[in-house]
Amino acid sequence: MSDIGKSLLKKTTLNKTLKPLTLQELEKLALNLADVIKKRKADEKQQRESRKLKKLAEIKKLMVEAGLSASDLGAEKSTRARKAKSAKKASSKVKVAAKFQITDDQGKVHQWTGRGRTPKVFQAFFDQGNSKEDCLIK
Repeated sequence: MSDIGKSLLKKTTLNKTLKPLTLQELEKLALNLADVIKKRKADEKQQRESRKLKKLAEIKKLMVEAGLSASDLGAEKSTRARKAKSAKKASSKVKVAAKFQITDDQGKVHQWTGRGRTPKVFQAFFDQGNSKEDCLIK
């Protein structure tokens, strides 16, 4: 970036540089700058699209060389997604047997698998000096 460009990015320097201009001249400058920005955005968008189309052509060429079609890609993805989804559902339905059990003062039985956060009842039991082995289900 040129020195002029760098200085125009600073508000105070820009203000000093534009001080001699009238309000009408500043408004015209703002409109011209808006047009330049609009054109630059359009040019950059066109460049991105051009790069995208070029990459797409390269990918299509590679797919033809490999003997693949777009449906081959879609089928693989959906099969993998279905397998992952069904495996997740199956694993979420599995019940884990309780490993620990204690009975509180009211005679209520509390069970815990040993997984996840320690339930408050068990934490209070452990805080009293007891261990996990004391409440293991045999």
